Amino acid sequence: MAAQVDPEWWSSGLWNGRPISEFLQRRDITTVFRFLHARGVSYGRIAALVGLSPHRATEIAKGVRQVTAYDVLERVAAGLHIPRPAMGLGRDEDSLMPRDASRVAMADGMDRSPVGVADGGQVSDLVRLRLGLDEALAASSVAPRQLELIEQSAGEHLRVYPSASPQIMLSLLAADCREVRVLSLRRQPAAVQARLSGVAALLATMCADALMRLGDVAEARRWYGTAIHAADDSGEARFRVLVRAQAAMLPYYFGDPARTVALADAALAVTSVASSSGALAAAGRARALARIGATEQARLAVDQARRLFDQAGDEDTDVAFRFPAKRLLLYLSGAYTWLGDTVEAYRVQDEALRLYGTAPAVPIDVALIALDRSMCLARDRRATEAAATARDAVVDLPEAQRTEIILTRATDVATAIPEESQRGEVATLTDYVRACRERARRLGTTAALGP
Repeated sequence: MAAQVDPEWWSSGLWNGRPISEFLQRRDITTVFRFLHARGVSYGRIAALVGLSPHRATEIAKGVRQVTAYDVLERVAAGLHIPRPAMGLGRDEDSLMPRDASRVAMADGMDRSPVGVADGGQVSDLVRLRLGLDEALAASSVAPRQLELIEQSAGEHLRVYPSASPQIMLSLLAADCREVRVLSLRRQPAAVQARLSGVAALLATMCADALMRLGDVAEARRWYGTAIHAADDSGEARFRVLVRAQAAMLPYYFGDPARTVALADAALAVTSVASSSGALAAAGRARALARIGATEQARLAVDQARRLFDQAGDEDTDVAFRFPAKRLLLYLSGAYTWLGDTVEAYRVQDEALRLYGTAPAVPIDVALIALDRSMCLARDRRATEAAATARDAVVDLPEAQRTEIILTRATDVATAIPEESQRGEVATLTDYVRACRERARRLGTTAALGP
């Protein structure tokens, strides 16, 4: 038989040596649920009594969620037989009064309730209105610990993202995206909403980047748009710069590099101080300018990227969206490759590969550097070496990371080799890339985020 709630507990019960009435006055529902559970009332039974799901009741008991909404507090009091005054909810009979009992209907539809203190000690309508407004302003469905857990989860995604396959990451990110969406649909205090928007910006950027790697350009573009919206809503300049700098990569790999320049300019325009994200934007801008043939502008942009990095560069790390020296060199590798400065490109690539090490935690970066080197070799008319280097770059990747962003760059290498040299290793490269694409199509490359 299920344990019953004894109304006497609320007047005589103790929790950790203190009267339970103290916790009721503070509306500490977490302690109330723990108090009942310690007396044999299951969380499932508590949930049924107060009209919550068992999962929600358990989260409240763990302190993951807080109860501040007035209507939920009323359900708790009624379901657990707690005297309403003990929780500052007014007298028991107040809950039975029609909500419009003291209101006067006016022809213009306005509420003309009396504002004086009611006889018999009842709280006036004006006081009720103030209390209700206080409740609305204080209402939040996100407990501090819950928000911390969401941010920690996003941080963990950032750590594993560079080495994980984009398909797996999309399935992992989907769960957190759904949770942040649900919480953002409810009214949150401004500070809480800003933090939720910051998390949403990071999650959406990871989704966009994963979709970009898979070659789903249209959906990646939409997710970058969501990320920019969330970053702007957060009010944090660091997110606004970061998201725009990351979004600039999409048209560089799939589209018009001139659009990359525009997005990088937008990223640089929203910050007034040097930052690693600003260095990322400048480096991406340099690479794109070089690709469209704006030689002098590209060299100036390279200088700007180096300068910003010297002022605010990141420490060596493999966390996603950070910008350590090895990633700066990755971008400069692309810039010098497109500028046709193969001597400087080889030097930068060698230094970058040394920093990434022999067992890189971010294999896709190393593959992109190798593909830049292949382009340099093709420019230097070393066709066989160029094709072999490009093929090795793809082969050395885990199969799940042989995605469209890599295969497109490998195709660029084959295309850059003069037609009269497109045989032997070049034909092998072309056939291998075609086989990788076919296998990706058979396996299915895009993970659905779900509703």
